[in-house]
Amino acid sequence: MAETNLQILLRRRPQGAPVAEDFEIVETPVPQPKPGEVLVRAQYLSLDPYMRGRMSDAKSYSAPVAIGAVMEGQTAGEVVASDVPGFAPGDTVLGGFGWQRYSSVAPGRLFKIDPGEAPLSASLGVLGMPGLTAWVGLEDIGQPKPGETVVVSAASGAVGQVVGQIARIRGCKVVGIAGGAKKCEFVTEVLGFDACIDHRGDLDAQLDAACPNGIDVYWENVGGAVQRAVFPRLNDHARMVMCGMIAEYNDTSPAPGPNLMSAVRKRLRIQGFIVSDSGWPRYPQFRTELLGHMASGRLAWREDVVEGLRQAPQAFIGLLKGENFGKLVVKID
Repeated sequence: MAETNLQILLRRRPQGAPVAEDFEIVETPVPQPKPGEVLVRAQYLSLDPYMRGRMSDAKSYSAPVAIGAVMEGQTAGEVVASDVPGFAPGDTVLGGFGWQRYSSVAPGRLFKIDPGEAPLSASLGVLGMPGLTAWVGLEDIGQPKPGETVVVSAASGAVGQVVGQIARIRGCKVVGIAGGAKKCEFVTEVLGFDACIDHRGDLDAQLDAACPNGIDVYWENVGGAVQRAVFPRLNDHARMVMCGMIAEYNDTSPAPGPNLMSAVRKRLRIQGFIVSDSGWPRYPQFRTELLGHMASGRLAWREDVVEGLRQAPQAFIGLLKGENFGKLVVKID
């Protein structure tokens, strides 16, 4: 066991885009698990856009990270110590907590996983919270039907990858939106989307060409100009799954949005959701389904792996700028 617990703390709340000075890297004693807790040594840390909201003290669906506290995030790793039935030293688990090497976690937040089923890092992406987010949002809100057109923003990202592939497996025409030729090529050639639009080009013309019959399901990860271009092309009874709006996370005032009068005329369903509300009890079902798709070769994924926990702040800053390609994870050591 390492003699110290490497941690990354929130030093101050960002004003606009986060910078390196908003974080602090410290070494502290390895935590001692309380009765009924499990000590986990993290091997991989997930970095996700929602963490930007936790750095703010604005009212949200979850409490902000306190100044001086460990940054929030999910990890996957190995049980080091446990007196909890069902968890033993050496077990591989999803559900460690925070930007830190060690965490002491209540067992209700842990999922024991078989490391032989898939690479451990995949349990933070395609088989983790981002994949579960995609699966729950499509099941509960998007409800894609064979022959419908599904458009996915941030299509090469952790959530978008899974959204589009599940919709394709269910018989839909799937159009991705991504940034740059390399990401668009990955979306079509590796993930198997029918088309991919480069949001740096003429969005209106590209959407008209790719979606001549309109859009039935729109998965929103981005907001901003992409949302404004997609919205008028939604068909009657279309579903708009509000997962995130990364293009606006650093804004200090709300950006203008579409006029929602057409939501009445077209009978649109526009619904936001948080996967933690109801998703995790369904995790075993989700994991079983996606492992089946992986085994059959119908599900691909891409990761962007950063080496070393100390690199997490800079990697997260890049994530909010779209610099990552695929699911962003940090290999702790």
